Amino acid sequence: MENEQAVLALAALAQSTRLQAFQVLVKHEPEGLAAGDLARLLEVPANTLSAHLSVLSRSGLVTSERYSRSIVYRANLDVFRDVAVFLLRDCCGGRPEVCEPVVETLQSCCAPKRRKKVHA
Repeated sequence: MENEQAVLALAALAQSTRLQAFQVLVKHEPEGLAAGDLARLLEVPANTLSAHLSVLSRSGLVTSERYSRSIVYRANLDVFRDVAVFLLRDCCGGRPEVCEPVVETLQSCCAPKRRKKVHA
């Protein structure tokens, strides 16, 4: 990822409504959400949300697809991952212990859920 792409993505997320919209879209992966549903969830006027979604789309963090009369928006998790990796790639400067707390935090929040064993 280039610096310019990272700055564009970070700038898109540096506004409260856009950040909330992205977070809601992440929670609704992989199905996505229709623009009207997202506006209702965020309690934002549709035209205001449309402007915010345009910024997120230009940054690559959000994609959209038209279905009949509605537009369904989805978080582009590949781009988000690229931004996160871009920020973290050189964080340790060759000293992995510096990034260890970040890695531990990500592992604990993102670990696959274990299935409970059913005893017969």
